[in-house]
Amino acid sequence: MVSVELSVGVGTFRPVESDRLDDHVMHAERYRVAPQVWAACRDARRVVAVGTTVVRTLESVAATGQLEGRTDLFIRPGHEFSVVDALLTNFHLPRSTLLVMIEAFIGPRWRDLYSLALAEDYRFLSFGDAMFLRRSPMASR
Repeated sequence: MVSVELSVGVGTFRPVESDRLDDHVMHAERYRVAPQVWAACRDARRVVAVGTTVVRTLESVAATGQLEGRTDLFIRPGHEFSVVDALLTNFHLPRSTLLVMIEAFIGPRWRDLYSLALAEDYRFLSFGDAMFLRRSPMASR
């Protein structure tokens, strides 16, 4: 297991207020990935991210080639994943950029997972229950 750093700010938790996802502006957040961590991710047969912030960090490094900096990457449907194959994350709120990322990662089947979570009284948000997701075959690596 290796770790990355993303200084979580308003960009992660600010709800999507625009009618079109393309109009939503992400705030930039600082990240840092050690060279040996990036090498381990590049060489891995499978990368499992623990948390959406890890996905955002790794995909930002893949997009920019920069191991440290600021990212305003908004992962939404159509994003071609370059690094992350699987994700362990909480259940997120409607209209959140995190839920949009989940849809980009697994497609519309997120709705079935959320229906089950609601029916079974799962806990949502940061201290809630978690789900393990494998990336949709439609999203690239």
